[in-house]
Amino acid sequence: MNSNFKNQRRKAIKQISFSSIGLTFSSSIQLNARVNKNPINQFNMKEKINHSVCKWCFSQIPLEEFAANVKSMGITGIDLIGPKQWSILKKYGLISSMCNGAEISLTEGWNDKKYHRTLVDNYLKHIDMVSDAGFKNLICFSGNRRNIDDEEGLVNCAEGLKKIIGHAEKKGVIIQMELLNSKVDHVDYMCDNSDWGFELCRKIESDNFKLLFDIYHMQISEGDIIRTINDNHHFIGHYHTAGVPGRNEIDQTQELFYPAIMKAILATGFKGFVAQEFIPKGSKPLKSLRKAIDLCDV
Repeated sequence: MNSNFKNQRRKAIKQISFSSIGLTFSSSIQLNARVNKNPINQFNMKEKINHSVCKWCFSQIPLEEFAANVKSMGITGIDLIGPKQWSILKKYGLISSMCNGAEISLTEGWNDKKYHRTLVDNYLKHIDMVSDAGFKNLICFSGNRRNIDDEEGLVNCAEGLKKIIGHAEKKGVIIQMELLNSKVDHVDYMCDNSDWGFELCRKIESDNFKLLFDIYHMQISEGDIIRTINDNHHFIGHYHTAGVPGRNEIDQTQELFYPAIMKAILATGFKGFVAQEFIPKGSKPLKSLRKAIDLCDV
């Protein structure tokens, strides 16, 4: 099951990053009718948490329909959307809250020098695109270990990322490396624990490099979520959620108590985005999303 989730995420992100929506006139009419027919009513938000959501988890819903519905919920951004589809987000007044498309893959990343030339070229171009579009965050990945030890991986990541970070600083773009667990979902991934990620932040020494702290992944890898956030929040630029175990809804069927985690995040003064990245189990995924937003809107 977890292998399927990993493949599903990779496939969905790749499709979102590099494909465009080719709707015909007639299909556009049908889509607009579907969007407007049963929108989820907007509900009052406390406006303390900046809510976003990862589209790949809701792959059964066309992007335009999804954008219309999440906007009505008070969500202001969608994660992991590539440049070719930013126009759809802007149509609905949404932000690409975590841009992607510059990476090679989750497994081929900055910890291996043989990928640096390609990554540097990709990221310099995407930093410009993100900045020109008025967005801020661009994801990156450590890559898998492949027998590279943690210290060598740190040095390699820092060396490569320093080649792009000056440009990111000039353009106001934040490069964010995602923490992923290697125990269940992403075997052999190097940036699989927060201490390694925080040390990379220290080596790079830039406010334009942060960690994407995935609460689901770090609960599996190490637990101790709230203390870790309290002690290291200055290294964190973005959050992802999901239920543990299973990566499904963040309700009472799983072990994390998200209202307390959200309050801890707010107490640090965090002004970035918290993105829902759970895979809904039920037949009404948008209702599951609304419940998650309501739970996290502390």
